[in-house]
Amino acid sequence: MTVTRYLITGAAGMLGRDLQELLADEAVTALSRRELDIADAAAVAAAVVGHDIVVNAAAYTKVDDAESHEEDALRVNALGAENLAVAAASAGAVLVQVSTDYVFDGSATTPYAEDAPLAPVSAYGRTKAEGERRALAAHPEGTLIVRTAWLYGRHGPNFAATMLRLAAERETLTVVDDQRGQPTWTGDLAAQIVALVETGARSGAFHGTASGETSWFGFARAIFEEAGLDPQRVQPTDSSSFARPAPRPAYSVLGHDAWSGVGLAPLRDWREGLSAAWAAGAIVGPGA
Repeated sequence: MTVTRYLITGAAGMLGRDLQELLADEAVTALSRRELDIADAAAVAAAVVGHDIVVNAAAYTKVDDAESHEEDALRVNALGAENLAVAAASAGAVLVQVSTDYVFDGSATTPYAEDAPLAPVSAYGRTKAEGERRALAAHPEGTLIVRTAWLYGRHGPNFAATMLRLAAERETLTVVDDQRGQPTWTGDLAAQIVALVETGARSGAFHGTASGETSWFGFARAIFEEAGLDPQRVQPTDSSSFARPAPRPAYSVLGHDAWSGVGLAPLRDWREGLSAAWAAGAIVGPGA
């Protein structure tokens, strides 16, 4: 029996921890940012040896901070991805490079196809787009790009947990209703990444986001509903009420056509995923 050996970088994050739980019975090496600096080429080369699949869940994700620290973000998001791709190519491994909707400009009105031109408008988006380019250049026949967005889960700060915390502190909340995307449970994404690897696919771009779409306002109301709270406590506003250093994509809906090419269905509808995440205890509020 052939054993598939996985290396997970960024293993302490939401996705990294869900991947570890899902692969608990497999041969897995899970390294956090403290345990492996993916910008260190020598350390990466040593870590990748002996593995068949490398899932890069490590990233500089502080979107606003990246506007003034783009070199720091580039070091992790681009150089780190390149180092992993070079090492994976040398070891004969497949790299799964987790990317983001921020590689697109957010001006579309229909879902972004997997082969849509990259046009990032923020420093974070630029560094993640550069990471895609460098990984593909270093290991074109063995890099799978999986773009995702609007992640939430059990193991880390995220929008769902924030909404429950604010619900305990305030009677009403205002949430932006002019940004649209696909809330995606990291548990669903982790399962999809493993399913993708198990198809034997070695290259291509895929969009690992839930099906359907909503706004942050719609997402917040759905979270309240799952928690048995009155969704009318959440009121809509627009992005101008929340000025931030980095521009947010107004439209982050990603298309899912590529999945059929490897015999997989896209992730389930975002609302179904939210209900499943709630039932699984993956969304927790204060004191949990």
